[in-house]
Amino acid sequence: MRFSRVSVLALAMLGALPAGALDIQALWDFRQPALSEQRFRAALETLPPTSDEALILQTQIARSFGLRRDFEAARRVLREQVEPHLPKAGAEVQVRQALELGRSHASATHTREELTPEHKALARTAFERALSLAREAGLDALAVDAVHMFAFVDEAPAEQARWAEQGLAIALASRQPQARRWEASLRNNLGLALHRQQRYAEALVQFQQAAALRADQGDAQRERVAHWMVAWTLRSLGRIDEALAIQLRLARENEAARTPDAFVFEELELLYRVKGDAAEAARQAERRRQLKAATPG
Repeated sequence: MRFSRVSVLALAMLGALPAGALDIQALWDFRQPALSEQRFRAALETLPPTSDEALILQTQIARSFGLRRDFEAARRVLREQVEPHLPKAGAEVQVRQALELGRSHASATHTREELTPEHKALARTAFERALSLAREAGLDALAVDAVHMFAFVDEAPAEQARWAEQGLAIALASRQPQARRWEASLRNNLGLALHRQQRYAEALVQFQQAAALRADQGDAQRERVAHWMVAWTLRSLGRIDEALAIQLRLARENEAARTPDAFVFEELELLYRVKGDAAEAARQAERRRQLKAATPG
C-alpha cells in the first residue's frame, strides 16, 4: 500500500539534530541504513566511548538495524552500548535511547503481524518516556519525533489524526528550526489519517500544504511524493482530470530523473479506467508490471 511507503519516507527520514557539533543528519542516508551504520562507526572512532556524542551515535546504529528489520540487534546495541551509561548521560541521550527502544517494538518497518499488543505496549512506554524527557529538556524536535511515533501504536485513523495534530502544535509553537522542519511530514500524516476517514476535502488541504513545504525544502523526490498524495486525493474527490494532469507530470519528471515510480503508473491506470480509456489503462498497467519485475526485491 502507498501508506506504508509514504510512512517510511515521511516518518523515518526526519530526525532532530543533536546539541553540539555532532551532525547526525549529515551522516544519515535513510535509504541506505547499512552505509549510515558505517559512517556512525567511523565517527565513533574519533570520540571518547562514553561521551554523550558517542552514545548518541550508538542510538543511531540501533536505528539503522531497525530500518533493516533486525530489531533484536537494535535492542542489543541499546542494551549493551547505551543503557549502562544512562545514569551519567545527558538529556538527549536519554531521549534518543527511549525513542529507539520504542522504534524497535513499533515502527514503519514492522509488519502488521509484528505489531502485537505486547510490542505496542512496550513501544508506548518508551515513547511516553521519550516525550516526557524531551519536553522537560526543551528538545522540541525530539518531542515531535516521539509524538509522531504513537501513530504506530494507536492505529485507528482518529487517533493518528490526534497525534499528528499534537505534533503540529509542538512544531509550530517551537522556535527551533529542526522542530519546524517536521511540519511537512506531520501534515502528510494528518492528511493520511483524514483520508482514511474519508474526509477527503480536509485531507487535500493538508497534502497541498505539505507539497508547498516540500517545494521550499528543495528535495525533488519528496516533493514528487507530496504531489502524488495531492493527486491521489483529487481522484478520491472525483476530480479526475486534475489528478490525471498531476500524475502525468510526475511520470515525466520521474522519467527525467531516471526514478520511475510504480505507484504513479498504478494511479494512471486507475484514472484512465475511470475515463473509459481501456487501452491506455492497460499500457500503464504494463509499465508498472515491467518496473516491478526489474526492481530487485
